[in-house]
Amino acid sequence: MRPALTLALLLCLAAPALRAQQSTGTTTLTVRSNLVEVPALVTTKSGQVVFALTADDFTLSDNGAPQHIHLVPDTDSQPLALAIAVEIGGAGARHLADYRQLGPILDAIIGNVPHRVAVIAFDSTPSLILPFTPDTDEASRQLNHLAAGDQGASILDAIAFAVHQLSTQPTSYRRAVLLLSETIDQGSTSTTLNDALRLISNTNTAMYSFGFSSTRSAVSHEASKFSRPDEPGPPHGCFARQGADPEYKGHYDKQMLDCISDLAPPLRLATMAFLTARDSLRKNTAESIAHLTGGEFFRFHDPRTLQRALIAVSHDVPNYYVLSFTPTTPTPGLHVLNLKLNDHPDLRLQSRSEYWIDPNPTP
Repeated sequence: MRPALTLALLLCLAAPALRAQQSTGTTTLTVRSNLVEVPALVTTKSGQVVFALTADDFTLSDNGAPQHIHLVPDTDSQPLALAIAVEIGGAGARHLADYRQLGPILDAIIGNVPHRVAVIAFDSTPSLILPFTPDTDEASRQLNHLAAGDQGASILDAIAFAVHQLSTQPTSYRRAVLLLSETIDQGSTSTTLNDALRLISNTNTAMYSFGFSSTRSAVSHEASKFSRPDEPGPPHGCFARQGADPEYKGHYDKQMLDCISDLAPPLRLATMAFLTARDSLRKNTAESIAHLTGGEFFRFHDPRTLQRALIAVSHDVPNYYVLSFTPTTPTPGLHVLNLKLNDHPDLRLQSRSEYWIDPNPTP
């Protein structure tokens, strides 16, 4: 493998983190420790939650390298900080009535543990409607009286804002985001796809997304971007548009694949995951946000389908297994996680699939 190519790749992967530190304060976060948490939900094929598994029932690899994992005990009894991010702009204005009378379901999601809840509303920009409070009744009242915003739906900016708010909560609290929005981001200005991918992947925060369909015009607008990937690599590098080999003119996808094929397997795996996850964030922002953290995504159309989805999550949240490990190869950039069940072919597993390591994490 060519040393220059490896350096170019690491710079390419590290660039979003460096940009995030130079942009708005809502995305300036760093990894606080080298402990990575991997939430996992195990169910039967009929959807029943499976209990009583141990760490020995799981196998985990990080960029293809096996890791020693630890099962965090009694996570369902730990305090919870929950940020509820609600789209009030764009198509979200038509769903504001869906969020009324959710108090009892919020109580079920949180469970009988110490908790703090915040409410965030967003259109073109996010705003804090209710700072963190243990009063879920007040959170429910705020959800009952949301007002319609402008035509924006800045999902990525709202998630960055929510993660920033959660970073102010005690480290002993579990952290979760409950996102109520359309499926595709429209209008985020301070959080790029790369910033969002880094931000979502470097925080031990579970995200549960409940999405209604974006408009056809929004879907068409985002689909038009697929043939011209944004933010290519440094000029004259393997992933660059500027100064690339003439044979790739007009075929940037082929150029990326050829560059990836030159990499050593761990870097190739991380790069493919980076490109796939970034495109997924563009194609279906709400769903990708949930899957990247090991959370869940549900579609809803009206109050009835939303309540049914929230009730399903209330059953799942206390029953997640939380595995943790210390990376054996903490190289900067995106890391691919592959969690498997040992000798349980009849069970279904969903878990966190990536995490991010900053170039110079702060202790």
